[in-house]
Amino acid sequence: MKEMRPSDQEPFPDMIQLPVLFEDENYLAINKPVGVMVHKTPLERDPEALFAVQILSEQLGIKVFPLHRIDRPTSGILLFAKNAKAASLLQPQFAGTSIKKYYLSIVRGHMPDEHGFIDQPLAKDLVYEKQPALSEYWTLAKSEIPYASSSRYTTSRYSLVKVYPHTGRMHQIRRHFAHIRHYIVGDKTHGDNKQNKFFNRQFSMNLMLLHAWNMEFNHPIRHVPINIKAKPPDHFKETALHLGWPIESFDH
Repeated sequence: MKEMRPSDQEPFPDMIQLPVLFEDENYLAINKPVGVMVHKTPLERDPEALFAVQILSEQLGIKVFPLHRIDRPTSGILLFAKNAKAASLLQPQFAGTSIKKYYLSIVRGHMPDEHGFIDQPLAKDLVYEKQPALSEYWTLAKSEIPYASSSRYTTSRYSLVKVYPHTGRMHQIRRHFAHIRHYIVGDKTHGDNKQNKFFNRQFSMNLMLLHAWNMEFNHPIRHVPINIKAKPPDHFKETALHLGWPIESFDH
């Protein structure tokens, strides 16, 4: 298997093994690394791009069926079916509200509320007519560090948030937090370039701090609740420590 080289990623050994978080005879979940795409797309022209579907098929020796997507620079839980029938049984839950997906993120500034909603319509695929979009968030921690990330202030403020997207629009969490000007650190598309440069300069960190942390769903075959958690990657944990937050203390 080839060496992992694309941009916006963490270093990996030559033989890539995607960490499996949950597996039974019908489904499996991995902790997707930053830089890995879900599957091939005509829009992706990077010859070094890596795809979770291809890697898993080689790793497990079976065909896998992705049940949803997360962005290339986002880390965390990615769920697959092991056969077409299992995929068809669980896929409808993604179209409704029975599957809960919670994310962790580090954002610019102190959030205005401990618990709140961002209710802002978003254009489908960033181009077409706007559709309703709702994200719910919880502020887990706040920090003010004695370094200037802009010329306006001598200190810099950040928040650790848990986010639940009630809808599934393209780049929804990233665009919603940009809308309220609490940009996700490291987001090169919708984020704050000054903040990104500051974290690269101050902490040698240039990856996006958005992680698919927790997933809950009802197993359509075994009829039992499934709860999966994915530990944040090293760059996320190290940045959180720089801001005074041991991530493990929020793992509940």
